[in-house]
Amino acid sequence: MVAVLSSRAVHRMFTTRVEVHFYRCPMAVTPNHRTEPTARRSVLRVTVLWLAVVLALLLLISAVSVIGRGFRLLGDDRAHQLFAFAGNPFVGLAVGVLATVIVQSSTTVTAIVVTAVGTGALTVNESVPIIMGSNVGTTVTCTFVALGFVGAREEFRRALMASTIHDFFNVLALVIFFPLELIFHPLARISGWLTDLLYGSSLPDPSNMNVIRWLTRPVVTLVVDVVGRIGTVYVGALLVVVVGIAMIFVAIRFLSRLLKVLMVGRARDALMVAVDRGPLRAMLTGFGVTVMTQSSTVTNTILVPFVGTGAITPKQVYPVTLGANLGTTLTALLAAFAVTGSNAKTGLQTALVHVVYNVAAVAVIFGIPFLRRIPLRCAAWLADRSVDSKRFLATYLVVVFIVLPMSVILLSLVF
Repeated sequence: MVAVLSSRAVHRMFTTRVEVHFYRCPMAVTPNHRTEPTARRSVLRVTVLWLAVVLALLLLISAVSVIGRGFRLLGDDRAHQLFAFAGNPFVGLAVGVLATVIVQSSTTVTAIVVTAVGTGALTVNESVPIIMGSNVGTTVTCTFVALGFVGAREEFRRALMASTIHDFFNVLALVIFFPLELIFHPLARISGWLTDLLYGSSLPDPSNMNVIRWLTRPVVTLVVDVVGRIGTVYVGALLVVVVGIAMIFVAIRFLSRLLKVLMVGRARDALMVAVDRGPLRAMLTGFGVTVMTQSSTVTNTILVPFVGTGAITPKQVYPVTLGANLGTTLTALLAAFAVTGSNAKTGLQTALVHVVYNVAAVAVIFGIPFLRRIPLRCAAWLADRSVDSKRFLATYLVVVFIVLPMSVILLSLVF
């Protein structure tokens, strides 16, 4: 009996050791069967997302061509009538602010403006105030992110200060450059010089980009043929323009969301590393992240929660904001290369206005010490007042981003 029990015990011990040894063995193939399909699915998912990015870019280029065809169907006189408001630079500025607040994308507004100039509906000088206004209007979204800290006094103050640096920097840039542009037109002149220097030499002529035109022609032709036949010639042409604007909005939103999925994790890590390595490194990283995500709002809002919790300071976020302003100019340049025809060169000039304006604003405001401190001090003042009175913050947002631009537009209609 003892011998039998002993043999059974030994058998159980042996089998148990074998099982334990087998499951701990690094040569076991079970984990590989689980990880390999997962890796394949991950690679496939990333590939599909990048293909979707390419399709979104093609949709954006198609949208620009659709708008151009719509303006051509309208004719020069009627196209100019649509943008008659831009003859008054203050109204153009107000429209830029309000339009950007409504669509929550300065990139969309700027791309539409570039297309309008490229088709002759707007002049370069008329487009400059709209572009300046869009820079101001895009800042409001970041402030809403700070409202997530409204329950904690000190965290809310820090987060609001970080989010409104962008506001005051762009407002200060507007105060400096808007009067200068009205009197001397430096942005239009410099961008014109750059366009003459680069167009057809360092930069390709959009009319020679036959592959892109071949890829986008079916979509453009379909929209124009279907939508352009609705109602009268004028109504059909106007609808083509509206559909093109909607396509730009969808393409940029779709592109931004795709790039967020692909890049936001990496972008957050890059920004967190960059803010500790000096303003120039932070600025360059802000530029790169905005190019990757196609949204300056994403770049700025990524860091607001970290400022709120005290992980980084508003002063460290400041140069990232400036880099984001520079990075947001890329889509307008892309839209300019989608414009063809006799006014394609002026469309490119308008996109370069956006670049020159943002570069000049960074150089002047951040380069001059006493100007550099103004956005920080104004953001700190607003944050301190808003911590004590949330109504003050609400009044600031409504008045600056809605009431003032709407008042300018209404006054222009009355007088």
